[in-house]
Parts: sequence; C-alpha cells; structure tokens
Amino acid sequence: MAKRFSIRQQTGFTAIAAACFVLLYVPIAVLVAYAFNESTSVSEWGGFSLRWFAAAWNNDQVIDASLRSLKIASSAAVIATIAATMAALATTRTRAYRGLTFKYAFINQPLMVPEIVTGVALLIFFAQIKIATGYSGLGYLIAAHTAFCIPFAYLPIRARLENMDLTLERAAADLYATPWKAFRRVTLPLLWPGIIAGLMLAFVISLDDVVITEFVKSGGQDTLPTYMLGQIRRGITPEVNAISTVFLLLSVVIVTLFFFLSRKRD
Repeated sequence: MAKRFSIRQQTGFTAIAAACFVLLYVPIAVLVAYAFNESTSVSEWGGFSLRWFAAAWNNDQVIDASLRSLKIASSAAVIATIAATMAALATTRTRAYRGLTFKYAFINQPLMVPEIVTGVALLIFFAQIKIATGYSGLGYLIAAHTAFCIPFAYLPIRARLENMDLTLERAAADLYATPWKAFRRVTLPLLWPGIIAGLMLAFVISLDDVVITEFVKSGGQDTLPTYMLGQIRRGITPEVNAISTVFLLLSVVIVTLFFFLSRKRD
C-alpha cells in the first residue's frame, strides 16, 4: 500500500520552518529589546531604561507625524471600507455573468501591481492636478491610501457575504421588506463583523505604508513611517526603536482583532 504523502513528515521541513521563524522574529525581538536601552547605541546594551519612549513622547515631530498618520489612515480606511462594501454587495448579490471575473481582478488590481508602479503613477497623476488647482493638502495622500486599501477591505467583506445564509434575506423579501429595509435589518447586522475586519485591515495597511506615501506627499506631510525612514538616514538611535515598538504593538493589536472578527460566524 502506497504511503500517504504528508508535508509534515518531509525530511528537513521542521528545521526549515524553525529557521524561517528565527529569521523573521529574532530581528524584531532585538529591535524591541533595544528600545529599552539606556545607551545611545543601538548595538551595545547600557541597562534598562524608558528614556527613549519619553524622548519620542516629547518629540513634537513624532507627535505631528503620528497624528497625521492616524488622520490619513482613519479617513482612508473609512472611505475604502464603504467603497469595498458596495463593491462586495454588487459582486456577490448577483447572478454570474460574463465579465464578473474581470471585475474581481479589477478590484484586486492594487494587490497585484508593485507599489513602486502605483506610486509613480499617482505621482504623475496628482502632479497634473496640483498644477491645475494649486491644492497640495492631505487630500492626495488620503485618496492614494484609499485606492490601495480598497482590495484589503474588500476581501474579508466579500468572504463574509459569500458565507452568509441567504435564507434570512429571502425571508425578509417574502415578508414584503423593501431591498433597503432588508439590507438594513438583515444583511448589515450579519455583515458587520466582516466590515469591521475590513476596516481594521485597511487601517493598518494605510498606517504602515511608506512607498506610495513617499511619492505622493508634499513638503511637511511626513507620516510616522516616512519620518522614521528619514531619521534612519541621518543616524539610528534607540528612539527609532521605541517608536517602532509602539507602532508594532498597535499593528499587532489591530491584526489580532481582525483575525478574531474574520473568524466570527453568527
């Protein structure tokens, strides 16, 4: 009798998996550990201290960049989630037809195109608008972040819709509920975990972005990631580690909430 294939029993699989985890997480652990370093060096331990967290907290540039990041990420996440919800409803609450697969691909296109390409395209496009209008505010960054966050919000919302039982929606229609009332009273409450999951995923993706932000932002519009990139170019201190640690903690909390909400089934 032929032996059943199992990836878990392949020679060297455990060692390779362990090596991948070490390469991924040991550098992060070191970064977090040196955020509590008393010394100004990022390679020599000088004792435990919270001085760099205090320094980051009292740094006006860090505060401004953090608030700007939160403003952009919040705005982009909300707009992207609304657009993604409408797109998910339009592509799941319909019969299959020619061109539907193309629409799936079109909505998810930002996931397949390298960020550098999207960044250059948005730079050229927004440059023309800036010349024509003279406006150079945060609207461009919010629009750019919204564009590439839509597919990230769309995927969990669409997955939630596809796994929902249509019986309740059909029952509401049989009881003469209007389409809007059926959506508000039946579909939306069932869809809510997927919407929240998509919102949080879009938020953390926007919050972490560097490449597109670097191409689109104007002078004085640094977000926290681009500010940290600039600091690294000038020289690394444990203050960057402290900021990264807080940033990491926020991202982990949001992704963890996304994970549990995406698993929720009512």
